[in-house]
Amino acid sequence: MPIHSATVADLDELAMLFAGYLTFYQVDKPLTAVRDFLADRLRRGDSTLLLARDGQGVACGFVQLYPFYSSLALGQAWLLSDLYVREAARRQGIGEALMNAARAHAEASGACGLQLETAKSNLPGQALYERLGYVRDKAFYTYWLSLP
Repeated sequence: MPIHSATVADLDELAMLFAGYLTFYQVDKPLTAVRDFLADRLRRGDSTLLLARDGQGVACGFVQLYPFYSSLALGQAWLLSDLYVREAARRQGIGEALMNAARAHAEASGACGLQLETAKSNLPGQALYERLGYVRDKAFYTYWLSLP
């Protein structure tokens, strides 16, 4: 299954997948806002979006990575912010292929690591991450401050 860096040409399909991702996390946003958000990421180049296509060329999943610096490791790292495979395409290895593509991208950039968060209820995702060698953090809590 081909995985490539998404471009503006992929925007409509990517927006539909991203809307599905938001629905999975019970976040309701209009498709125009989703499309605008992704167009901005692609235009600015401030994230890396990798898109998986099936044998017929249909977009079936994506992963989005943001660069950051790890102060404790004194190096660049990547935040694996978003991973989604459309429901009809699940359990075919697409999520694992996207995770491996994200790892290859991080390694190629010389990063010291990949970080991700997932919902406590996302047990299939947790099983995948741990099978791929990700270790659940037991030393730190994640906090969020919503701003107006």
